[in-house]
Amino acid sequence: MSEGTSGPIVVPPGGLIEPPMAMALNVHSSPGVYALLLGAGVSIASGVKTGWGIVQDIVGKVAAVRDPDNPDARSEAMADPEAWWEANTSEPLGYSALLAAAAPLPASRQAMLAEYFEPEEGQEDSKGPTAAHRAIAQLVKRGSIRVILTTNFDRLTERALQEVGISPQVVSRPDQITGLKPLAHSQVTVIKLHGDYADLEQRNTVDELETYPEELQGLLERVLDEYGLIVCGWSADWDKALVRAVEGTRSRRYPLFWAQYGRFSDAARTLTARHNAVVIDGKNADELFTDLTRHVEALDRLTTAPITRDVAVVQLKRALPDPLRRIELFDLVDQAVSQIVNRSTPELKPVSVSSVPGPGTFSSNVTGYRADSDTLLHLLANGVFHDDGTHDHVWRRVVKRLVRLRDTTPGSYNELLEQARHLPALLATWTIGVAAILGRREELLHSALSRPQWARPNYGHPPETPASYLNPIQVLNTDAMHVLHPAGEGRTFHYPQSKWLMDTLREPFRLVEPNDIAYREASARFEFLASMIAMDTENSFLAYPWAGEFLSDSVWGYANDGLSARIEAELTETWPLLTAGAFGGDLPRAQAALAKLIDWRGKNRRW
Repeated sequence: MSEGTSGPIVVPPGGLIEPPMAMALNVHSSPGVYALLLGAGVSIASGVKTGWGIVQDIVGKVAAVRDPDNPDARSEAMADPEAWWEANTSEPLGYSALLAAAAPLPASRQAMLAEYFEPEEGQEDSKGPTAAHRAIAQLVKRGSIRVILTTNFDRLTERALQEVGISPQVVSRPDQITGLKPLAHSQVTVIKLHGDYADLEQRNTVDELETYPEELQGLLERVLDEYGLIVCGWSADWDKALVRAVEGTRSRRYPLFWAQYGRFSDAARTLTARHNAVVIDGKNADELFTDLTRHVEALDRLTTAPITRDVAVVQLKRALPDPLRRIELFDLVDQAVSQIVNRSTPELKPVSVSSVPGPGTFSSNVTGYRADSDTLLHLLANGVFHDDGTHDHVWRRVVKRLVRLRDTTPGSYNELLEQARHLPALLATWTIGVAAILGRREELLHSALSRPQWARPNYGHPPETPASYLNPIQVLNTDAMHVLHPAGEGRTFHYPQSKWLMDTLREPFRLVEPNDIAYREASARFEFLASMIAMDTENSFLAYPWAGEFLSDSVWGYANDGLSARIEAELTETWPLLTAGAFGGDLPRAQAALAKLIDWRGKNRRW
């Protein structure tokens, strides 16, 4: 921050680079270079009182106890706590003296302070880290921020950091500075300039904030000299020692960013003008830091090469059992879906061929969808197989996003190419289903084949479930599949969709199930169960199985060891699909669906 007499640098809205963008660019290009200075405004949304608010409240309580017959005693004392304290006690108002008078014993003092800083019983979500605290924690986690100066007594910053697996180095008393790990060697250091709420060495009143202890003053000056600074939630009204420290900062290479929300105090105007600060006006703390995190992550995506498929699987396996890495896992899967969505536009995957498209267009689209989905399919195969149900919402969201591809079709389209736009959703659903079977989690099939519902555009039909609209025969045209996936020597497969899906999805399961026979058995079982669910409808138009190899004599079987006989034997009240809600949880209904499937096979046998 260079000294000067010009006013603060305020880039007008709509300019080439607005202040929030400039801050994001600086933070991204210089990770670890910027320190934060957080004031009371950062914690307001949590419901935690400011330090001065606590002093006012306690003084009011003391006044009410001392003058119980005066109903206005509390409000009068809170209006000017220092004047009331000076008039009624022999000591100047200070945090230590105030707590000693209100709660002389450690246990009572701790209980009194807990009322202001800890959630009330039954309201665990109150007085917790705000969106700003959690965004700051993400900035620390990615290495953008390494030093946090705060005037707040609360522990919201520390709690947000701990939520993402970071144990901060905290300084709240001068005697902690001597053994301090070098700032550059600590993942993050939180310097609590006014102390911690549980300490008696807090600085809160005007007199206490006139000067800092020598050790703390030295550490503060070092931070201000060596780091850029982002100020948020600090008015600069009362803390004279901090104002002088910022005011006296020597020239530096990095600018000062000052977020201002609400009234701009005279002291703040003076500091921003003195240091040619970049002022970010009109954003509260939650908006400032969530936007900063979002912009820095966007810059990351521009500058970081996409990770390979195998690296993505390794990262997924590491994040899967760790609750602190749930966001990392979500982002990993979501980015793989976004890659498919971004490459599935009508410009890249044509759907508007005016006449009947040649086999080249269909084949090109299908192979393109499969290639674009490769990373996602490997993530789903490994993720669903190893998951214990914790991340089922992530797998469901995948299909929900991919199903929407058919909601963005232009007005004019070819039906065959348009239907194939659901192929990524079919590939994902098939992979989820087979992985669930291999992982002995068949209950997941209920949600995978019942949600999300989707209505065919321009047909006026009621919404359908994935068991219907993702039926392979509804997505992949049979004649076109004969061309895409021939059996050789002029022959064709009985069920080309099933054969192609089973073959093309073998690779994502190599790590999960190395044995080819076991994989094919799991795939056949998935087709069988998906077919039973598809047959569970009163609409004869929708009652059509996921026809595949499971219908062959060798798999279906007439002996007791055939697939149909095994599933019929499994049908009890405790069958996982029933307990998950499939077939309405009704055993006779599941048995009826099986009977309809058996009847369909009898009428439509192909070998």
